[in-house]
Amino acid sequence: MSQTQLDPRIDTADAPSPADAIALAHGVEHDPAWLDLKQAATALQALQAKDGSVPEEGDHPAASALIDRVAAAVDALAPRFPHDADYLAQLPRDLRRWRDEGLGVPDFLEALVAFQPQRHRIDGLRHLVVFPMLTQNGSADRHLEALVVETIWPESIAHLEASDYGNALFVSLRLVDFTPGYDTNSAVLFPETVAMREIPPFTWGAIFQDREAARYRRVVRAAADITKLDLPADAARMLDDQRLTERVFVMWDLIHDRTHMRGDLPFDPFMIKQRMPFFLYSLEELRCDMTAFRESVRIQRRLEARAADAAAEPLSDVEAYVLDLARLVQYAVIFDRIFRFAITGTRVRNYDGLGGQLLFAWLHQRGVLHWTDTKLAFDWEGVPDAVVALGDAIDELYWRSIDRPKTAHWLAAYELVSGVLEPNPASQWARGLPDEVLAGAPRGYTDLVMDDEFPLSMFYEALEKKMRDVIASTVGITGATPDA
Repeated sequence: MSQTQLDPRIDTADAPSPADAIALAHGVEHDPAWLDLKQAATALQALQAKDGSVPEEGDHPAASALIDRVAAAVDALAPRFPHDADYLAQLPRDLRRWRDEGLGVPDFLEALVAFQPQRHRIDGLRHLVVFPMLTQNGSADRHLEALVVETIWPESIAHLEASDYGNALFVSLRLVDFTPGYDTNSAVLFPETVAMREIPPFTWGAIFQDREAARYRRVVRAAADITKLDLPADAARMLDDQRLTERVFVMWDLIHDRTHMRGDLPFDPFMIKQRMPFFLYSLEELRCDMTAFRESVRIQRRLEARAADAAAEPLSDVEAYVLDLARLVQYAVIFDRIFRFAITGTRVRNYDGLGGQLLFAWLHQRGVLHWTDTKLAFDWEGVPDAVVALGDAIDELYWRSIDRPKTAHWLAAYELVSGVLEPNPASQWARGLPDEVLAGAPRGYTDLVMDDEFPLSMFYEALEKKMRDVIASTVGITGATPDA
């Protein structure tokens, strides 16, 4: 879909043009109604329990008044978001029903079903989002959160999504303003985190690429300086251009997101609602990132070959821009993984951190990454094939898993990871699980995985100490943060 088209499933007879819809919400973050909504929602959070309810009867009058303020603000703001009319009509009903039914565990199923941002992927179009929800990597409490967000959907991404990378559920966003649940590390908006009485079919998932890009730029700039890395000119260009880096992350995330349920997979790569060793999640996330890298290499080589062919049709402006993004995605995957992922968060079953460690060690052991004379360097010509080889190794593990019992797949996955990274010296898995565990239920396997099964290497121990303040400074960052 073009960035200037409304979804054909929507009745647009009386709808404003995309340009008019964008203009209507311009500056809404300064609207008194939004400021009151944000203030009321934040105050309500202090009265809510972890499950979103307001358990103290003495707090009910204050909570009811705050909910009324939120509902009134939504009513006042709704005309500025005509594309979300159904959702913004239902949202005050769900708020007032929650109030009238005694402020128990909230249920916003009807409003959630009415909110369909994937139908309006128009660059610059905004949404008002209000739900009782937890925020991944943010707050584990299902509190009422409110956001103003802006769609990132340039023509280059629309071109990709309409070609080989169709993903009708994918929504890319920019944070404009938000309540405290997003003044955190959270960079996603997922419908499954909303409080609801039953689970409907989910039709969208959103990622805040402005936050991802801002974190990347700050962290990579500092890490390159600390490690004395001579960044290639293209990679350096991203550090000075927030909007370009946002689009690089949209391309990466578009391909990553669609990969989760594609390929030769176990029945469910995440084994939903089942306990499993955290390194399995590491491999699944890394598999999707390696696929994004591989596809970017494929796009780059195909478009470069065509551009070099005098007999071929010249690249269009959009294709030339996609070629540029394809080159940059490769740098983004490598540097975000090895510099930010590896040392962000705790050492308690940190599967993203483990994935970053694994990529670094894989490249080092294949001779395309060097740490010599306290300076980091890459053999860039050999990097693409080395990264693709890691993706191939994970794909082979998955392909073989179809014929293996679950626990045998777990053991094979551990063998892959431990063949690259050194396990904790105290690891039971590394020494060999006892027969009674091997013959027992899967829970016995999981119980013996250490919180930090693969500790940081000496390189990363030193880097983490030097980067600790930089990583901490990215909490709550957005693309609008000064010096992001």
